[in-house]
Amino acid sequence: MKKILLLLLVVGSSFAALAQKKVEITFQTDGVCGMCEKRIETALLDMNGVWTADWDQETHATYVVYNPKKLSEMDLHKAVAAVGHDTPKVKAKDEDYAKVHSCCKYRDEEVTSAHHGG
Repeated sequence: MKKILLLLLVVGSSFAALAQKKVEITFQTDGVCGMCEKRIETALLDMNGVWTADWDQETHATYVVYNPKKLSEMDLHKAVAAVGHDTPKVKAKDEDYAKVHSCCKYRDEEVTSAHHGG
């Protein structure tokens, strides 16, 4: 009897996990280097409801898989902006941008040129 109950519990919890809705989105995020990547991804992954976060240094695309019952897309943009990175929907506050490392100053043309071999 215990084995049957355990089996039912495992099967039931598996269905509950599958029932959670996941949304995949991609949006642009300004940044220039690996430190930016770590900062952006960490800000997103630290949010309850985010399963996956990946920022691409070449394309500046941020790919996120999240639970829309816990977070909105705007919450994701705000989290990235709060660590100093602009998105199409939220520009980082100047005081948050000022906190990023000097090599991460993507608003500075000299910095972006240095990262792109210019």
